[in-house]
Amino acid sequence: MSDRGGDRERESREEDLSRTIGRKALRRVRARRNRDRGVWFGLGMFGMVGWTVTLTTLIGLAVGMWIDRTWPGPYSWTLMMFFAGLALGCANAWYWVRRESHLGDEEDDGE
Repeated sequence: MSDRGGDRERESREEDLSRTIGRKALRRVRARRNRDRGVWFGLGMFGMVGWTVTLTTLIGLAVGMWIDRTWPGPYSWTLMMFFAGLALGCANAWYWVRRESHLGDEEDDGE
């Protein structure tokens, strides 16, 4: 009876070792892929995020200034549209960064 218990423990240790080796190998493959993306991928992502936030903020600012000139009122539409454009740009940038990071994870899991 104790012989079977020893076999089960050994099989369990072998399975744990196999899982550990598999995780480490997958981590190494992911690290190589991320390294291959390198500087250009990072600069491209940085540029996309920057321009997304900047353009939506400037569009909001321009629309707000036009509303203030066209229909003057007690509230600053320039300021409100500035913050609306900024929030929209940040949300859009967050969406794209999150999407890119999930696409990279799916590629790694596919192997």
